[in-house]
Amino acid sequence: MRSCPACGTANREDDEFCGNCGSYLGWSSRASRNAPAAAEPVGPAEPAAPAAEPATRTPAEPATGPAPETEAPSAGAPSAPPAPRPEPPAEPARSRAPEPAAPPVAPAPAPAPAQPAHVRPEPPAQPAPVRPEPPAPEAPVVAVQPAKPIARRPVVRPVAADEEPDGPPCPACGTPNLPGRRFCRRCAAPLQTREQPAPLPWWRTVWPFRRRVRSGSGRALRRTLLVLAVVGLLCAGFLLLPAGRYVFEDVRDKLGGTAEISPSDVTASAHAPGHPASAATDGLTNKYWAAPTLGSSLTCTFDKPFRLVGVVVYPGVSTEPEEFRQGARPTRAELIITKADGEVQEKTVTLTDKPGKQTVRTGISDVVSVRLVLKAASGQGEGRPIAVGEVEFFKRT
Repeated sequence: MRSCPACGTANREDDEFCGNCGSYLGWSSRASRNAPAAAEPVGPAEPAAPAAEPATRTPAEPATGPAPETEAPSAGAPSAPPAPRPEPPAEPARSRAPEPAAPPVAPAPAPAPAQPAHVRPEPPAQPAPVRPEPPAPEAPVVAVQPAKPIARRPVVRPVAADEEPDGPPCPACGTPNLPGRRFCRRCAAPLQTREQPAPLPWWRTVWPFRRRVRSGSGRALRRTLLVLAVVGLLCAGFLLLPAGRYVFEDVRDKLGGTAEISPSDVTASAHAPGHPASAATDGLTNKYWAAPTLGSSLTCTFDKPFRLVGVVVYPGVSTEPEEFRQGARPTRAELIITKADGEVQEKTVTLTDKPGKQTVRTGISDVVSVRLVLKAASGQGEGRPIAVGEVEFFKRT
């Protein structure tokens, strides 16, 4: 068993990663067990001893040294047998082929001399001491080239078959692992992976639909409500589009600036002598347009369409209170506005019975002409026409 250096969990010998924490355990011993045994190193072979050549001994050669001294036999004494000569030392073996030795020749025995009868036989002479033979010289050392080493054939050792664990395979490398492991023993991939949920559709990723629900928990109802909400928004946009556009333009009118615009042509349906229609747009409040009766109208025409933001009306003959009370003045009028496309819009205006300007907000686009029709007045009397001191028009800048 191999212990994990990080958490201490026991693992198999062939595991490379810890099954509990996934730490690397080091090199596995599987390779060392499954690999064939390496051939054992064999030292250089000992040089083979050369075959010993048969040593041949050459025939004995006569000694070149002085002969051993012997006592001369006395007269009448029987002669002693000659002392054996010492053999010369054997010559060392030679590498050349031996020569055939000559067969030894046995020496002829010397005849014994006749001894006289009156001579006492002497004891035989002692043989001369034999000198010890010198030791044979050692054979010379000959240099021999060493033989080539022959490597022994490797012996394959039987390896016990490793039992593979019977368990679920790794999802990454497919290696089988024990059921209790959390990480693969080969690649350290996590074995206990959670099942990833299916991706949400695009419309479910938008708030407030960004949440997961169980099947059959109101999904059909939410889809129905979503469809109804979309249909309602489309209907409201279609029906309320003019109102929405009006609100947008009104905001622009209030946030933007305004400028006065003068009409290119001014006409009236009727006027009193000395008070023409042009007096209502000359910029002077002490000059006025005088309408003889109710229902009279003042028409102002413009060169190009513009956004009519408001209309300012100065009722009465003057802005002074004393003079204001001396003439008739309108209290209610109607604005008939014509657009460039021929559309006509009507707006009723109520004027207060006091001197000074009175502003009427309109907010109509593409205006080409404006007609002011008098509907009601105060201070009327015989010989007192209805006076309109000034009419001003303002556009959006």
